[in-house]
Amino acid sequence: MSYSIFCVGHPLIDMQVREAEDLLAKYKLNANDAVLAGVEHESIYEELVRERQVVYVAGGAAQNTARGAAYVLPPNSVAFAGCVGDDDLAEQLRAVNRHDGVLDVYQVKKGQKTGACAVLISNGHHRSLVTTRRSSNDLDEEHFWSPTVAPLISSAKVIYLEGFLLTYRPEVSISLGKKVSEAGKILVLNLSAPYIPRSYNTQIQEIAPYCDIIISNEAEAEAWAASNDHPNPTNMPSVAKAIALLPKANATPPRIVIITHGAHSTTLVSADAPDTPKTYPVQPLKEEEIVDTNAAGDAFSGGFLGAYVSEKSIDVCIETGHRLAAMCIGQEGPQFKWPKVKIL
Repeated sequence: MSYSIFCVGHPLIDMQVREAEDLLAKYKLNANDAVLAGVEHESIYEELVRERQVVYVAGGAAQNTARGAAYVLPPNSVAFAGCVGDDDLAEQLRAVNRHDGVLDVYQVKKGQKTGACAVLISNGHHRSLVTTRRSSNDLDEEHFWSPTVAPLISSAKVIYLEGFLLTYRPEVSISLGKKVSEAGKILVLNLSAPYIPRSYNTQIQEIAPYCDIIISNEAEAEAWAASNDHPNPTNMPSVAKAIALLPKANATPPRIVIITHGAHSTTLVSADAPDTPKTYPVQPLKEEEIVDTNAAGDAFSGGFLGAYVSEKSIDVCIETGHRLAAMCIGQEGPQFKWPKVKIL
């Protein structure tokens, strides 16, 4: 059986709470941000369980994207690899993937816990993510070439990596990226969070030559620009051009860079026409249609990839991404409408 998309990332359970302004102040967090849990955040997870009404949702950036792509594609199209513990949280993730049509091929670490992400929603729609990665950090390269996983990589048209993979043992993802690039597959990288280009710029530069498509939002693009001394970090077409023209290991296809910007237009620059950026307006949502912006970017990537492997035009790929992101924003957490609504 041939799966056209193979996603890799940190599988997490999202622990969502609303009216979290007090928690932002207590833990010194920004309203719209994503951070790794430090020592100062260790107690937040138990506090949420103990004192808040928590909504548990399957999460993890690339896993969200895999579920989004599966939503717009026929059955048996999308596979996902990551590392989990041997616990109930992992079983919750498997159940969601089965429902959403994603084949998960987890590496399981005995005696370890599955990763979790505190999602603190404030002022209606703002969200702050605090991630404790636990076993999700421990994905081994050997897992990719196991008898179960290797055929999925071999058959895939597109390999999708979340940027969070570059923050711990980045050599695993860089090696995978190099191998699939040499095999002629499309490698897609999402920068995932502003702190990644700020703190892991070297790792981005190492994997970039193998990347055919790079996706980010405006905050991540600005962080990349600042880390690379770009003269105009808030000019999205200029930043996209700079990323598109980074060295590339293979000449074709020309690299595409996509920068989303919330309710503002999405920017696309292709390396074969770097001075001709394209912008795609986003259909605005009414205030009452906005439930939760968490994972809207992941949903965009899922919709884009689904259309891309369906060999749609780039314009249709972007529009499909916008539609799936809008649907996700209307749900609680990284979820989609059921029964399915046709958007591709």
